[in-house]
Amino acid sequence: MSEEPRLSALVVVHNEDAQLAECLETLGFADELVVVLDRCTDGSKDIALQYTEHLVEGAWDIEGTRRNTGIDACTGEWIFEVDADERVSELLALEIQNTIQQTTDSYFLVPYDNYVGDRLVRFGWGASWGVSATVRLFRAGAKQWGDQRIHPKIKFNGEMGRLVSPMVHYVDRDISDMIQRLDRYTTSRASDLRHSGDIGKFTSNIRRIFSRFWKCYVTRHGYREGPYGFLIALFAGLYPILSYLKARLEDG
Repeated sequence: MSEEPRLSALVVVHNEDAQLAECLETLGFADELVVVLDRCTDGSKDIALQYTEHLVEGAWDIEGTRRNTGIDACTGEWIFEVDADERVSELLALEIQNTIQQTTDSYFLVPYDNYVGDRLVRFGWGASWGVSATVRLFRAGAKQWGDQRIHPKIKFNGEMGRLVSPMVHYVDRDISDMIQRLDRYTTSRASDLRHSGDIGKFTSNIRRIFSRFWKCYVTRHGYREGPYGFLIALFAGLYPILSYLKARLEDG
């Protein structure tokens, strides 16, 4: 009989001691746990050491680069990427274990249950402001991140499958946390725009305020979430124009 495939769980963190333990606690089903510590100055390392000795420490300006570093450090045939603000349920863990034993697909789209505080928000995500599903489970060599600072492009190899059990994702604590995330995201996006040499045009980014708002609030049914859906659509619409203005008016 052939041996069961090994699974590596990968967590990339920057100063996440407030929630890292709760995340790592849900990953005991993996054969290997790899934690990448990016310029951590808090207690993240001490917490990680309680769960694994396989740590990678360093400093990366590019999100894709640090994630690829973590992927390269994994030794399993399969890799499962998890962020510190995410939790893996027992059902999802069991589905992953069963899937990798029998599938011929190379990577899997994982559905998300996104929370703002204690509120489960199902509708409206997208347009660079959250996801309802994303690829987190993949064979070694099947996924490679791009070199962008925020929302890196991803290259996949092979066929895609879909899991059923959702990842629990605590996106934001409250509205203030949403605003702070918008500030971080647009600052990183502005750096990418300056680096590309093409920051875009003011008029086109003004139009995207309305097109992205409509996409999140109407097309993706954000209106069903009441004020939360409005906020998601609003921040999704503001993301391009704020990134453009930072790239144009501020020094990198």
